[in-house]
Amino acid sequence: MLRQRIITALLLLAVLLPALFYPSIEPFAALTLLLIVAAGWEWARLNGCGQNLSVWLGGGLGALMALIWLAGGLSLSLRPLWLTVGALWVLLGVVMLGRGVKGWSAWPASLRLWLGLALIACAWLAMVHARQVGLGFLLSVLLLVWMADIAAYFGGKALGRRKLAPTISPGKSWEGAVSGLLGVFLLAAVWLWVDAQGTSLYARLWALGPVLAVLCLVFLVTMSVVGDLVESLVKRSAGAKDSSQLLPGHGGVLDRVDALLPVLPLAMMLITI
Repeated sequence: MLRQRIITALLLLAVLLPALFYPSIEPFAALTLLLIVAAGWEWARLNGCGQNLSVWLGGGLGALMALIWLAGGLSLSLRPLWLTVGALWVLLGVVMLGRGVKGWSAWPASLRLWLGLALIACAWLAMVHARQVGLGFLLSVLLLVWMADIAAYFGGKALGRRKLAPTISPGKSWEGAVSGLLGVFLLAAVWLWVDAQGTSLYARLWALGPVLAVLCLVFLVTMSVVGDLVESLVKRSAGAKDSSQLLPGHGGVLDRVDALLPVLPLAMMLITI
């Protein structure tokens, strides 16, 4: 399993990194758009849609985003969208995690389906806009989520005692969550020290003042955990271990980007308010 995970990760990096570092955004936008199609397909399957309908919904989501791109939508200011999506994610986190697995299945099926597809689409828009802000900015957002996840994993393994959400994700602990936050603080401090140009998310937040910067980082790390837990809740409701098997050793696309779904639009919200 470990060998398979490593091989898949290396193949993904071999494709994603050249597109990410390419001077223009087109290769990165096109490649991540394919991931959005896969994520839409996975979401439809997790919400009870058949294989054919799931393919059409995933493809339709990608086609809609491509039309927005071709129509010049990526060059528009989407500040109202980031504010709306940010507020929606906070509300979803409170309501969904408060009601638990059984509460999710009680929601109307059409609402669950279209709400998830809309949030996936907004995450893609936020990712491309973040790349337009700057490569350093996008990398700082991505690494915030990855650092929070990695530090939480090792902190939870070493110190985990109190379960964070035992009925949703039994492996997560409060100690792991705090370790993830501390890891992000360390990452932000190092980034601020070496970031002479001040293009990162951390530099932009620090410009608001130390106290507000710390609060924003706590908020983003918290929402990364919320994104992870929300996807775990949906999978548990659907009786699925992974969102799919598209990425051998890693599960599906949603399994890899769940924490990014709220953090990307929220990061854009924080730098545009």
